[in-house]
Amino acid sequence: MSLKSVNDILNILQLETKLQEQPFQRLLKCWSEVVGTAVAAHTRPLSIQRNVLWVATSSAAWAQNLTFERQRLLVKLNALLPNPLVDIRFSTAEWHSSKQVADQPNSSVNPQHPSYLGKQIAPENHLNSDAGDANTTFADWAVAIQARSHHLPLCPECESPTPPGELQRWGICCLCAAKKFSR
Repeated sequence: MSLKSVNDILNILQLETKLQEQPFQRLLKCWSEVVGTAVAAHTRPLSIQRNVLWVATSSAAWAQNLTFERQRLLVKLNALLPNPLVDIRFSTAEWHSSKQVADQPNSSVNPQHPSYLGKQIAPENHLNSDAGDANTTFADWAVAIQARSHHLPLCPECESPTPPGELQRWGICCLCAAKKFSR
């Protein structure tokens, strides 16, 4: 029985990880060429696990249609990859990852909705270089909140800025309404 140092074992594990990532990196580079630009816009390869490619799709309809085309896609992909894939699984489950959501504008915001506050107004110095100072951070936050709520109508009872939707629904802000309903 030979004993290996921890460093040797870690180096072997890092090498194995790099070798496992290599086919997936190749796949990412050629994905849009294999499936076409229209399909690539609605799909994102996630991983290869046990020679099965997992792909996120923008909708269930895309997942179903691509499932019917998976044999054709497997032939094309296996010609480009060192280790052949056994299957492709399509799902909408991980389409909305944090990176994807951050890159796309939020299409679910309705400017006509009563709770819409308009564009977020940020103060010019919202990223202060002295991040450790709680008082400065609080002051920056207070300026941002005041700028955001400056154009809002006031609650008739407590005179705090209130989204128009709350005034339409209850005639007062949500805090005053909660106090009134709890009595």
